[in-house]
Amino acid sequence: MPEFLFQSDIKSLRLRNRGKVRDIYDVDDKHLLIVTTDRLSAFDVVLPDPIPGKGAVLTEMSNFWFARMRATIPNQLTDLSLDKVIKDPAERKQVEGRAIIVKKLKPLPVEAIVRGYLVGSGWKEYKTSGTVCGIKLPPGLKEADRLPEPLFTPSTKADIGQHDENISFDKAAELLGRDMAEKVRNASLTIYKECATYALTRGIIIADTKFEFGLDEKGTLTLIDEVLTPDSSRFWPADSYKPGANPPSYDKQYVRDYLESLGWNKKPPAPKLPPKVIAKTAEKYREALTRLTGSETSGRAAK
Repeated sequence: MPEFLFQSDIKSLRLRNRGKVRDIYDVDDKHLLIVTTDRLSAFDVVLPDPIPGKGAVLTEMSNFWFARMRATIPNQLTDLSLDKVIKDPAERKQVEGRAIIVKKLKPLPVEAIVRGYLVGSGWKEYKTSGTVCGIKLPPGLKEADRLPEPLFTPSTKADIGQHDENISFDKAAELLGRDMAEKVRNASLTIYKECATYALTRGIIIADTKFEFGLDEKGTLTLIDEVLTPDSSRFWPADSYKPGANPPSYDKQYVRDYLESLGWNKKPPAPKLPPKVIAKTAEKYREALTRLTGSETSGRAAK
């Protein structure tokens, strides 16, 4: 496996899209190949430096959660193996451990965010208005406090270089239809609560996370993209958790904090990352995988 993969190059399949992190290829009329690269985005901007092994960590972690939640909600995974889809051994080796074959689904135009703790943009809003995404909260909460109940706070899906925007549930209902918006909210909260409870047994607090959903040809709500990874979630070590400050985390918050210290305007082009920040971020991703799943397979690949 190469030390890192910033961009895949599978010539035997048609490239459909390059996202912030994932390269997507058409397999046939019912399947896609999704390659999780080592690209890292922060503030919705792709950074110029990859995090070695990150894509393998994200793939293994998502697959772990997909398997854990498959009795609760259908997901995008198929039983097709990589060697059935990519015949060329060199092309296959390029993406082994970081590629999955999924069903072609209709993605919903809303990101499903669940917040279990008061942090980040939610904390900033609460300090000024006592609300998070317009939802009124009790007075007197501190930064990183656990919320009375997890909140579903949807957002729009932004193009690369653009920023996602928080929207109200009513706006999500306009975009999805009220019945589907309620299904998305209920599914998001159920997945978060079940997985956050499990994560606590592994010494990790899932402070917040983002889910994405799609529909199959029958209109069945299906979990897609990535699930509860350090890219899509905020992971805190439970043993050092203390409300009143933003805790250290096993995710890309370390990179965000570094970028914030530069005074960067959060618009392309993004600054380069020093080797120390790259190495520390890779280490945090590996530790999150090992803690949550007990696996060190991708951890070795990420070194």
